[in-house]
Amino acid sequence: MSERIVIIGAGQAAAQAAQSLRAEGFAGTIVMLGDEPYWPYQRPPLSKKFLAGEMELERLFIRPAEFYAEARIDARLNESATRIDRAEHRVVTKSGETIPYDQLLIATGSRVRTLDMKGAALKGIHYLRGVDDVRGIQADFKPGAKMVIVGAGYIGLEVAAVAVKRGIAVTVLEMAPRVMARVVSEPISTFFDRTHRAAGVDIKLGLGVEGFEGEDRVTGVRAGGTRFAADAVIVGVGILPNVELARDAGLPCENGIVVDDCARTADAAIFAAGDCTNHPNALLGKRLRLESVQNAIDQAKAAAAAMCGKPKPYAEVPWFWSDQYEYKLQIAGLIEPGDTQVVRGDPASGKFANFHLRGGAIAAVECVNAAPEFMMGRQLIAKKAAVAPERLGDVNIPMKQLLA
Repeated sequence: MSERIVIIGAGQAAAQAAQSLRAEGFAGTIVMLGDEPYWPYQRPPLSKKFLAGEMELERLFIRPAEFYAEARIDARLNESATRIDRAEHRVVTKSGETIPYDQLLIATGSRVRTLDMKGAALKGIHYLRGVDDVRGIQADFKPGAKMVIVGAGYIGLEVAAVAVKRGIAVTVLEMAPRVMARVVSEPISTFFDRTHRAAGVDIKLGLGVEGFEGEDRVTGVRAGGTRFAADAVIVGVGILPNVELARDAGLPCENGIVVDDCARTADAAIFAAGDCTNHPNALLGKRLRLESVQNAIDQAKAAAAAMCGKPKPYAEVPWFWSDQYEYKLQIAGLIEPGDTQVVRGDPASGKFANFHLRGGAIAAVECVNAAPEFMMGRQLIAKKAAVAPERLGDVNIPMKQLLA
């Protein structure tokens, strides 16, 4: 077993890998490099409870600070890698230090996609990816203020839900013809569109942003030939995988760092896990890059096991969630345009599920406040179970019965 493992990154995948290495019996040195001043923390609450001021920073931490000392994990905060020397098995850091490794895990995650257009550098324009981003946004959370949100994806709508509750006038600008168009089906889009409008959010669809106005600070957003007044702007237009270190080291990258089902790259001594990877999934029968906590955790576990000489190929049903107002959206599997869709329950009740059938088998499910459908749905997807649409849509037939 290797004597020194270096982990580049200090997010969900990095923290899980460090924990799992110890759980798998690795007794050597673990060095973890994180470019933020905070211990590894959860990102999903950033746009929800943390933004709303309902969660303290310490509650975001994946493990308490003392865990890293107790587990003998050399966690170096405010430090990042600038280069990987594969020939010499070394990582060069921002501070100029050279750290040797026997095995290396790249868990560099992702970064926000930024807009490059007129006025994009004005003060008051925010992106949301880390703790400091949220603190900047909170400074502009003033009742009566006008906030424009660019993008009606998970982040944009989660921020809208928090902001409108604070008495902020929220306008959401979205290029697509419906909200969350990239990640959910039309019935789910329709439900959340109606929910946000009912809460007072002004949603403008089919509008692309053309630029920002203001002298020193943003005062307006121009989209579709119209000016929307803004005291603050939140941009949520997706994320990009951080592959530069791997690419510059000569590792294959294609919409993520290319890895196998044990998270190993083309270099036998280097692994990668989390948002930054492109990996195969035997259950789904294809390669993909996932932006989810579930993937970061499970893939990191697979990487740690393989680094300890106990390969456990990773193939899980992907799942995601989003909290907006009193509604929890949970998705298992990946939806596709040609799916046969079966709605179970009444959307008007605020509790329903939308199942996706592909080739007669359940391939995905989207659930709104429907935990049993989500939990059983994940198992049905893993089994590639074929269920008659009329049975699937009948709420009088318990989900457990469908699973049986």
